Amino acid sequence: IMFITQQLTFLLSPPGATKDMGKMLGGEEEKDPDAQKKEEERQEALRQQEEERKAKHARMEAEREKVRQTIRDKYGLKKKEEKEAEEKAAMEQACEGSLTRPKKAIPAGCGDEDDEADESILDTVLKFLPGPLQDMLKK
Repeated sequence: IMFITQQLTFLLSPPGATKDMGKMLGGEEEKDPDAQKKEEERQEALRQQEEERKAKHARMEAEREKVRQTIRDKYGLKKKEEKEAEEKAAMEQACEGSLTRPKKAIPAGCGDEDDEADESILDTVLKFLPGPLQDMLKK
């Protein structure tokens, strides 16, 4: 009788159906007595794989850093962090006794026009002054 039931179930089930299909349709679930143990072993294997992967990536990054350092040494380059630290230290040294914020660096030629304009205005004013006043202001 059991054999006939299995054959009928096989014939009535659609192609590709599995035991899980029977569970979804309300059939009884087979209980594995070692399921808990297998799950723990699987979790442990996953943790171990993750640790191995992290160790591998750490080794690869260490090798890359060695190569980077040899290139820096060869060409006299500095690390980005070192450059930033030096620039920050230079700014702090320059501003040490100042009460105001540090001035921003002005590229060459950006502020020169204003000085020339002021000088030309001063020269223009001096032209209109009498001779003795011109001599006093020029000194």
